[in-house]
Amino acid sequence: MKLKFRKIAYQLHLWLGLTSGLIVVIMATTGCILSFEEELKHIVHPNRYYVENIGKKKLSLSELTEKAEKALPEGLKVKRIVMSSDPAQTYIFRTLKMDNEAWTYWGTYLYYYRVYIDPYTGKVQEVEDAKKDFFEIVLDLHRRLLLGEKIGKTITGYSTLVLAIILFSGLVIWYPRKMSKSMLKGMFFIKLSANWKRINYDLHNVLGFYSVIPLLLISYSALIWSFEDADKWIKNTLNGNIPTEKKAKSTIPSGEFSNRENILNLIGTTMENGLKNKKSALINFPRSEEGTFYAEITYNGRQYRNEQFNFDQYSGGIVKSKSYKNKNIGYGTALRGRNYDLHTGSILGLTGRIFYFLAAMIATSLPITGFIIYLNRKKKKPKHKKNKIVYPSHH
Repeated sequence: MKLKFRKIAYQLHLWLGLTSGLIVVIMATTGCILSFEEELKHIVHPNRYYVENIGKKKLSLSELTEKAEKALPEGLKVKRIVMSSDPAQTYIFRTLKMDNEAWTYWGTYLYYYRVYIDPYTGKVQEVEDAKKDFFEIVLDLHRRLLLGEKIGKTITGYSTLVLAIILFSGLVIWYPRKMSKSMLKGMFFIKLSANWKRINYDLHNVLGFYSVIPLLLISYSALIWSFEDADKWIKNTLNGNIPTEKKAKSTIPSGEFSNRENILNLIGTTMENGLKNKKSALINFPRSEEGTFYAEITYNGRQYRNEQFNFDQYSGGIVKSKSYKNKNIGYGTALRGRNYDLHTGSILGLTGRIFYFLAAMIATSLPITGFIIYLNRKKKKPKHKKNKIVYPSHH
């Protein structure tokens, strides 16, 4: 029975690996590039992210938003603001519109702009067409293979599921049928003195084992984003009897409303005051008449460590607030809130990100070393020759 299970695991590992190898290489390679995206951007484009001089007082959020909207192509409105607690950094104003029915990256993003503004002077330091940004293209390649939301996301979603099966089946194959000292050594160490075929096998076998846990966590978190039903099921199951959260809504006024500037300034001041000893804040603008201003203050490099607020777009009052410290939100909601950090490794800080980066590098190599193993074994198979009839010689 054990032998049969092992053979099934081997066949799954082999054929699923051969069919999905190229996609795994693409997703792993792009994951490596994105691991330190923020740090690299700040080095490559300092003018975007840093002000020339730190002033004494920042302009109001409504003034800065107005300047950002004037800098955007005509008619476009700001939809998100990112504020850093670092006094030397700019504010980033973003607007985008997507077509989820499109079949390509260029069709998916109808427009996508980021405006970088000095919050002290209101100077527009750069207007970036983010659709052409290298990291944005890499991110879409990672998420959708540049093939749009419907096709690309479906392919990467199922490829991630296949990767999880490959990883589990690889563990079954990795564990030897008979344990010995030599076998034990081969499980955890690469024999560098061996021939290249053995080194290639060890690279696949040993490095695959060491990277399996981070790769499984990466796969799990990606599947949560890819399959909504699985996401809901895990969240509801872990939450148990805790009531489902109600969506925050704004109260639509009976009369005419023209108080947007004051509302923005109120939210901006609240976020600025809350930013002390934190990392950053973001504000998402309402998407409908009943929608709210969604704001989030992140404590440090871990995204799940945050405070969330929903402001009524007509009164500026807080409709709903939530902190990651709240122990009554349910295990499912808490786990879901940590999904991004599980995917990037930032749940363990910089150390986790480095481990994940190394795991992604290994994941890039595994389909290649695995394919070489397959070719080598294929060459070893003896060719079945037809038995020749040998006639006795006559003297």
